[in-house]
Amino acid sequence: MALKIVVLAKQVPDTRNVGKDAMTAEGTVNRAALPAIFNPEDLNALEQALRLKEQHPGSTVGVLTMGPPRAGEIIRQGLYRGADTGWLLTDRLFAGADTLATSYALATAIKKIGDVDIVIGGRQAIDGDTAQVGPQVAQKLGLNQVTYAEEISVKDGVATIKRHIDGGVETVEAPLPVVITVNGSAAPCRPRNAKLTMAHKWDHCPLEVAPPAPPVGGDAQAAEMPPAGGLRGAVLNQWSVADVDGDPAQCGLAGSPTKVKAVKNIVFQAKESKTLTASDADVEGMIKELLDEKIIG
Repeated sequence: MALKIVVLAKQVPDTRNVGKDAMTAEGTVNRAALPAIFNPEDLNALEQALRLKEQHPGSTVGVLTMGPPRAGEIIRQGLYRGADTGWLLTDRLFAGADTLATSYALATAIKKIGDVDIVIGGRQAIDGDTAQVGPQVAQKLGLNQVTYAEEISVKDGVATIKRHIDGGVETVEAPLPVVITVNGSAAPCRPRNAKLTMAHKWDHCPLEVAPPAPPVGGDAQAAEMPPAGGLRGAVLNQWSVADVDGDPAQCGLAGSPTKVKAVKNIVFQAKESKTLTASDADVEGMIKELLDEKIIG
């Protein structure tokens, strides 16, 4: 059974380098001031998608991401590892999105892609740690969802997923189509393939920017996934809010009820360490100190 798989991936700021310029005046992340990396758990999800592609000949894997034009690098990183194509949602109207607006944008794009068997992404992004986007996408699409996945197999239109949960491992089944989020404890993503890297380098085989929809009477294949396994260069579909028939009121800051007050980088030094006993007094004192310093609460 050939599968059409969409991987939700995000280019995130490296949270190990959060400084005083990490936030904008509007309370959003100043991504230009921070190094950008492939969200770690999305790499775990990409590996699961590529394994399914290998197990099911004829399957295709596409990478869907949202962000400024530079976020298209995430798609290239996916192509280097074996993905077939990608879709970049980029529009000023998408900027400043919280999880609600992000999941709305991704869901509208998945509807436009159409006939997707599996949507797979990381459990959460390191710049938010909410683990909300995957489940929200599933809810907006009306699809089954399975979270905390570590291993995935598909047979006869049913996905079997091994989940890592508190206290052990659970194995569940879900009929396709399904949305799956993957833990960082799943298999790490394979390294970039040398041949694929050379095939998809900008200076050797640049990605084409395909129109979101072909003209009437034109070539309808431009918006489709290319055949798996080719090294001719994949098509990067670059879509705006209008291209995915999105509602501007539900995108970006306009569609985001969550407002971030501040982001701080807290570094614990050895001189700040304390030795505590298991007494009630020491435990209560530690909790009071953490609350006073606004580290918790």
